[in-house]
Amino acid sequence: MIEPQHPQLSTARQCRLLGLPRASYYQRPRPQPPEDLRLMRAIDETYLAQPVFGSRQMARWLRRQGHPVNRKRVQRLMRLMGLEAIYPKPNLSRANPAHRVYPYLLRTLAVTRPNQVWAMDITYVPVEGGFLYLCAVLDWYSRAVLAWELSNTLDAGFCVRAVQRALDRYGVPEIFNTDQGCQFTSAEFTQPLLAAGVKLSMDGKGRCLDNVFVERLWRTVKYDEIYLKSYRSQPDAERQLRAFFRFYNEQRPHSSLGDDATPMEVYRRDRPRPNHA
Repeated sequence: MIEPQHPQLSTARQCRLLGLPRASYYQRPRPQPPEDLRLMRAIDETYLAQPVFGSRQMARWLRRQGHPVNRKRVQRLMRLMGLEAIYPKPNLSRANPAHRVYPYLLRTLAVTRPNQVWAMDITYVPVEGGFLYLCAVLDWYSRAVLAWELSNTLDAGFCVRAVQRALDRYGVPEIFNTDQGCQFTSAEFTQPLLAAGVKLSMDGKGRCLDNVFVERLWRTVKYDEIYLKSYRSQPDAERQLRAFFRFYNEQRPHSSLGDDATPMEVYRRDRPRPNHA
């Protein structure tokens, strides 16, 4: 994304344009210990199958699988990965009490067309020597992935960039749904959507099915792509995920769409056309 040898823009100027602190560009993350990476992979696979596992149950499960690990270590790694058990309890998500939380708008809503509801979430992606975070914007009706972004931090910036790219390419949704994480309740994330006239919707605490279609997307991405690969670096992960999402959108029939249709076929076919005077 940053081009150090750009003929016209300095590195500092490129960082400002991207909203990236210059120190973040020059910072080289320290590699995670190999044993931590192995545990994080095991935690990720277990969490995908059993998202109700908290750190206690996860530690018990890992010990039964032959990993000599205590709860504190599992807590630390789950926190690092952005994972929390999804069952009703206080302070479920990493919300910021100073941020406004919006009500969930989808419980009785019939989703009948593209761009009616978009949703977004974040998941963990292992790479050689470390890990990344992946966010994606999903159209609920067609299941099309409209934009995605990788980052080595859990700040709001990479989510904002993905949303802006989706808005630029596909227009404005009526409703945008997320969980109550601090990335999604921040003004940096919410204000551009509100300014565009989008209604914000947020999952209830402990309600794992409120954003069920994104959870199903992550299952597909993990089992059909990420768990089959060994990404060497962030550019390598970006290249391979770009190919996968192109395949997912344009070639892979989606079981819920019928007629062996792909997500983008359904999105383009049923997308409302603007009225012309």
